[in-house]
Amino acid sequence: MKLLKSMMALQARDGAISDEALNTLSKKEDVPLYRLEGLRSFYPVFKTTPSTAKRVQVCRDIVCRMRGGSDYCARVREALAGAEDVEVEEVSCIGRCDSAPAALVEEVPVSGDPERVSAYAAGRLELPAHQPALTGERWATDPYSRDDEHYATLGAYLARDDAAQARDEIIQTLKDSGLRGLGGAAFPAGMKWDFTRRAAGEPKYVICNADESEPGTFKDRVILEANAHLLIEAMILAGWVIGSHRGVIYLRHEYLPERETLQRAIDDAYQRGALGADVLGSGFAFELEVFVSPGGYILGEETALLEALEDKRGEPRNKPPFPTNAGLWGKPTLMNNVETFAAVPIILARGAQWWADQGRDRHKGLKYVCVSGDVAKPGVYCIPWGMTVAEVLDLCGGVPGGKALKAFSPGGSSTNFLPAKLADVPMDFDALAQAGSAMGTAAMVFVAEGRDMVGLALSQVRFFRNESCGKCVPCRVGSHKAVQIVERCQAAPSGADQYPVLEELDATLAKTSICGLGQVALGPLMSVFRFFPDEAGVAALRGRAGGKT
Repeated sequence: MKLLKSMMALQARDGAISDEALNTLSKKEDVPLYRLEGLRSFYPVFKTTPSTAKRVQVCRDIVCRMRGGSDYCARVREALAGAEDVEVEEVSCIGRCDSAPAALVEEVPVSGDPERVSAYAAGRLELPAHQPALTGERWATDPYSRDDEHYATLGAYLARDDAAQARDEIIQTLKDSGLRGLGGAAFPAGMKWDFTRRAAGEPKYVICNADESEPGTFKDRVILEANAHLLIEAMILAGWVIGSHRGVIYLRHEYLPERETLQRAIDDAYQRGALGADVLGSGFAFELEVFVSPGGYILGEETALLEALEDKRGEPRNKPPFPTNAGLWGKPTLMNNVETFAAVPIILARGAQWWADQGRDRHKGLKYVCVSGDVAKPGVYCIPWGMTVAEVLDLCGGVPGGKALKAFSPGGSSTNFLPAKLADVPMDFDALAQAGSAMGTAAMVFVAEGRDMVGLALSQVRFFRNESCGKCVPCRVGSHKAVQIVERCQAAPSGADQYPVLEELDATLAKTSICGLGQVALGPLMSVFRFFPDEAGVAALRGRAGGKT
């Protein structure tokens, strides 16, 4: 982490990392220059030339495209025509889908029509103060009603004389609860903790993956602000259980306001004695720090994240071995996302049966979903596992303007679109898989009648093409080729059926890509062929006229 932290500091100080600065760092750290150049050229945060212009970053992905129009960035540029020292840049999702269309002005999140964004950028309006999302509300997964109760579950476990038995109980409780990884992979949390505890090797590490970067996904950002203490407590407990004394929260760089909130919570935990050399007087030591990502969606893949923490280019590793056995620096590493960790304290405080009872029917527990797109009240909602998609839509005020629901993406840009007729499907891993999609990151994007499904799916494929790390040929070339085919047919239908080519590309990427990015890159597009065959865009790709939107 040392090299990337130093480079991030240089970037923040100078607005770029010049060749001279890179040479100086190379000599200071006794690191070959080519290695530093490899880092500078890989991570999007790093620039080679500073700019004196005010930087405006405009989101180009699905939700902002739906709410602001496909020409939103062009209209921001037009509104800023003639403004001096302002630079407008299109970027991938910035995690503000609940306030789409969204932009960053000098790292400060703003939203609104192009004229309003341009007013912020040009200084005609003062940049808005950060408004924490739902902070102060009592959340269903927070077992504590007052600030002075924070870390009570942790203290109860650390005070026990039968420490080995207590650790066994924690793991068993997590297994009994049915808690699974809630960042997309869905691996049983108790098993992962158990595997890491039993793995040979020292030291061990606990890492929180807070790099959610998939379009439509923003729940971890909100949980961090509202319940950072739950994440901190769970990571300390995880360290105690597996025998780790160091934790790292890997946070995406666009979350500047949330970074400040999180750091205050960590500082508070140190002051309370919940972090440090003697956690709550138990003799157990645990240190926790925040590492800010240098950028890139691929860093959400766990092994690419580990590569970044090791000061390497963030390219996914081949698996096995898995991080539980050979993670950070080749040592056993436990990694979960924010929501998964944040569920642990209440499960341990109330018990596995209490958690199970919160779900519906055979479904266990509570689930946070982030809702955006064509919905009246976008935001983060805590629902019982097993609630149907239609019920979530009702909870969020339905589709605005009296329009009918056409489609929905239940789990984010990596999951397939489903038609409105399947909206009675429960929010559950197995049920969504049977319906033809997946839970993913629980980023629910609702689509109203009248939307161009091929256009929306193409924006998803473009995202994966843009964010591919380029390490493996199938992902790098296949995603690019798919975008070319669709764009070409949109511009001038060829009369040839492109579906067989896209189907072959999809199968190739799914079978041969190193990581999940390439494996799911064409999924949303292929689901449009399956569920919306009468779309005009599908007709064009199938080499025939007609179709409807």
